[in-house]
Amino acid sequence: MVPRLVRTNADLRPVTLERGAVPYAEGSCLVSFGRTRVLCAASVEAGVPGWKKGSGEGWVTAEYAMLPRATRTRVSRERSQIGGRTQEIQRLIGRSVRAMLDGFAFGEFTVKVDCDVLQADGGTRTAAITGACVAVHDAFAWMVATGRLPVSPVRRRVAAISVGVIDGEARLDLDYEEDVRAGVDMNVVMSSEGRFVEVQGTGEHGTFARDELTALLDLAVQGITSLDQRQQQVLATALPVPVEA
Repeated sequence: MVPRLVRTNADLRPVTLERGAVPYAEGSCLVSFGRTRVLCAASVEAGVPGWKKGSGEGWVTAEYAMLPRATRTRVSRERSQIGGRTQEIQRLIGRSVRAMLDGFAFGEFTVKVDCDVLQADGGTRTAAITGACVAVHDAFAWMVATGRLPVSPVRRRVAAISVGVIDGEARLDLDYEEDVRAGVDMNVVMSSEGRFVEVQGTGEHGTFARDELTALLDLAVQGITSLDQRQQQVLATALPVPVEA
């Protein structure tokens, strides 16, 4: 278990990206933001959803789930119906990883990204996006290496971080205890080109000012720049070879 550390408002929690954590998956990454741990696995499947059949184009989608004891008290598995929060998060992850691509002209393949929260202490969706980027990158690299594609459609990385206002001060990468105290809570997704993919911001107990928004975005850009550097470092190492079933 990662111990809680004293941080400044501009510090990330300890971040790790373990590439190739799922040996049977075409791409995978176990990501940790402090005590939050998410296992991301990207699977390549032949075929596309019905609305894309015959187009010659592929698709990338995501699913998100939290294990029953990822939290302080047990949460039941979402078996028969997916909750609204889960749907929102997996759609966000899907939009984020699709932003990595220059298009979908890679044939009728679907890349499915499963993001399973092993331990939750705030920032599960932002950790999932950051880890999913590595998994998707490697899934497409596997398609190239195995002759399914001539070139990868991945053109950029994506990463995400949470920011918030606590006791009147902007703070980066909120853990659970910080998140529940935040007067403003925001999740920011950016590309490695320095462009925003998505910004989700809420005044939890009222309103917030333009200068607070600017301070939060500046802090998020700083944090995501650091995350992107971590992604670059891990992706520069030798590519793990998936285990053949």
